[in-house]
Amino acid sequence: MEDRRMIMTKLMFCILLVVHGSINYTFAAHTLFVNQTLRHNETIISPQENFELGFFSPGNSLNLYVGIWYKKISLRTVVWVANRNTPLTDTSVELTLTLQGVLIIRNTTTGSIIWYSTNSSLTSVKNPVGQLLDTGNFIVSEEGDMINPIWQSFDFLTDTLLPGVKLGWNLVTGKERRLTSWKSDDDPAFGEYSYSIDKNGYPQSIIKEGQNITFRGGPWNGVRYTGSPNMKPNWFYNFTFVLDEREIYYQYNLVDPSVFTRLVIQESGHLERLLWIDGQNKWSVFLSRLTDRCDQYDECGSFGSCNINKSPICECLKGFEPTSADQWRITDWSQGCRHTIPLDCDPSEGFKKYTNLKLPDTRESWYNQTMTLMECEKMCKSNCSCTAYTHSNISGTGSGCLLWFGNLTDIRMFVGNGDTLYIRLSASELDGKRSWRRVRVIIPMAFAVLVLIASICIFYRFNKRKQQQLVTGRPRNESTHDPEDRNGDEDLELPQFSLPTILAATNNFSMSAKLGEGGFGPVYKGVLENGHEIAVKRLATTSTQGLHEFKNEVILISKLQHRNLVKLLGCCIEGAEKMLIYEYMPNKGLDSFIFDMNPKISDFGMARTFGGNQIEGNTTKVVGTYGYMAPEYAGDGIFSIKSDVYSFGVLVLEIVSGKRNRGFLSSEHYNNLIGHAWVLYNEGKSVQLVAKCLGKTINLAQVLRSIHVGLLCVQRQPEDRPTMSLVIMMLASEGPLPSPKEPGFYVGNMKQDAIQSSSSYGISSNNELSISMLQGR
Repeated sequence: MEDRRMIMTKLMFCILLVVHGSINYTFAAHTLFVNQTLRHNETIISPQENFELGFFSPGNSLNLYVGIWYKKISLRTVVWVANRNTPLTDTSVELTLTLQGVLIIRNTTTGSIIWYSTNSSLTSVKNPVGQLLDTGNFIVSEEGDMINPIWQSFDFLTDTLLPGVKLGWNLVTGKERRLTSWKSDDDPAFGEYSYSIDKNGYPQSIIKEGQNITFRGGPWNGVRYTGSPNMKPNWFYNFTFVLDEREIYYQYNLVDPSVFTRLVIQESGHLERLLWIDGQNKWSVFLSRLTDRCDQYDECGSFGSCNINKSPICECLKGFEPTSADQWRITDWSQGCRHTIPLDCDPSEGFKKYTNLKLPDTRESWYNQTMTLMECEKMCKSNCSCTAYTHSNISGTGSGCLLWFGNLTDIRMFVGNGDTLYIRLSASELDGKRSWRRVRVIIPMAFAVLVLIASICIFYRFNKRKQQQLVTGRPRNESTHDPEDRNGDEDLELPQFSLPTILAATNNFSMSAKLGEGGFGPVYKGVLENGHEIAVKRLATTSTQGLHEFKNEVILISKLQHRNLVKLLGCCIEGAEKMLIYEYMPNKGLDSFIFDMNPKISDFGMARTFGGNQIEGNTTKVVGTYGYMAPEYAGDGIFSIKSDVYSFGVLVLEIVSGKRNRGFLSSEHYNNLIGHAWVLYNEGKSVQLVAKCLGKTINLAQVLRSIHVGLLCVQRQPEDRPTMSLVIMMLASEGPLPSPKEPGFYVGNMKQDAIQSSSSYGISSNNELSISMLQGR
């Protein structure tokens, strides 16, 4: 009896082992050996557990596919699919490796093969083994030779480009690697869009919808794609482009291996650089292509240029005219432009330099990587079909030659960061001359235009005097002061108000008429005799601004017209009095209503003029509004392009908090608003800075990001602050942000007794400690 019990016990133990083995979902190793099967509920994991391979169902689909996804990311993100066009409909499936080194997905019920990998040799190999690497690549190699795999998943990309993967061509084998979008979130089959390197002519990156190009990143210029001027190395990945006799490819690699990033061609056709944000449990868009209408391929036709900052966005390049003026007028740019003076291969033809461009489509181009620019020009000029040339590599002093033949298409303008192109034009276009036939037409036309201009000027002067009388109630030449005191104000193309008129309008600058006071001086509300309401900005008597500076400012403002500029009606210069007369704005200033959706600027007293490539300067007159000045400017008079960045950062923190920087004093650490924001950020309590009146309707992530960007802007050292273009990018995107350093005008925590010991002198913010050098104007 005991023996029977012992036998039963051992039998049950064996049954438990079998049952336990049947529900094992994961292989212990990262390899797949010959004749080993991987079933639908089993997976292979890479050595460092970066990636996982197995069967999966995408989205809401019930179909099964073999794929590779991130192991360490909670949200399953598939980066490669084997049988993307041949889904499995039930779980009776397995993945096996044959003696020939071929991967096979088989239906175990019917025995049919659903998908198989390729083997170029199609012969037996020694001890083939499949391995999932931590790069996300699944390779089949002979006896574990990972350097020379028989087959690898990286050669058959789906919609995702991972770090270290080559996107492009192997010119020896003829193998191409390209990305192809999924059909939908539920279907990984081939979608409509692809992203690839086109090797026709000079290689360039393109996105296609079927066979039609929708976006062209352009050729690689040695630094970046010419269609991506903001493509720059960053803190978490770098990139390269290789073009030689063996290969043409783009590749990026991680600088920080802890970062998860991928390049994806979406089912919508957008190419996006995604970054995993672990705290938010989602993929964030770091960069995106097809961001505006000028990114659409060939939007403006041949020899047309697209400028997103203009309206309409298309215009012909200089030296060209619309092929169809009527169609161009109704914004149909499909026929593009043509040479204003046709080319006839005359030896006097030359080339005009165009700058800040996205280089044209290079499919009809020729290139040489060793020629100089002078040799390039000579070759283009010797061929009547050559229409343009430039360097193929702009790095360093520039090198190589790139020639275009025929029409130039898909050109767009960039602001200060595009490429240079030399386009063939006739000699008369280059000299700015025309044929005698054109001159005979232009001379009488020019005479008629001169007569018309003279008539307009006479009418304008007459109408201006009438307007002066309507506004001031008196003629332009009416003045109570000595003509000697006008100090040359007759050169100001602006209505002149007399001092008695202003005194009457403001009730002799009474306190009841005073609206406020800024760095310029006090501002008064006034009413003219005709009932017209005005605002009078009276230059403070203590200001060091002289007549010359005042007049320059008046001339500048009077020449500008913008919806965000308060309209300047005139000025008054009599004796020591210097005043600006504006339209009256009933909604007060920005300090009273932060963003009333239509803020207006009234003067440019803080504006500094830079020359050429100057990015910084020094002044002995430090002027401006307290609380917004960068520390280097307030303390030493040093101003730069980063001074305005600091002021912008202060304004961002004020908008979020509803508090003024100047006058704010934290009861906990006795800092101004900037210091208070800095302390809260370091304590992980930035949310406490948000104004209570904003309620719960705000997007908290955006608000916290704004605070973060604001702190980056107010960093103590100017070189640490971002540029305004980078600030805009950071506010508009959802990518990671660098950690801010200590801000300016921050002194840290101060002990209570130290604060009390200074009470006899009064408590002032750190901003005010450096204001002793400031001079009002």
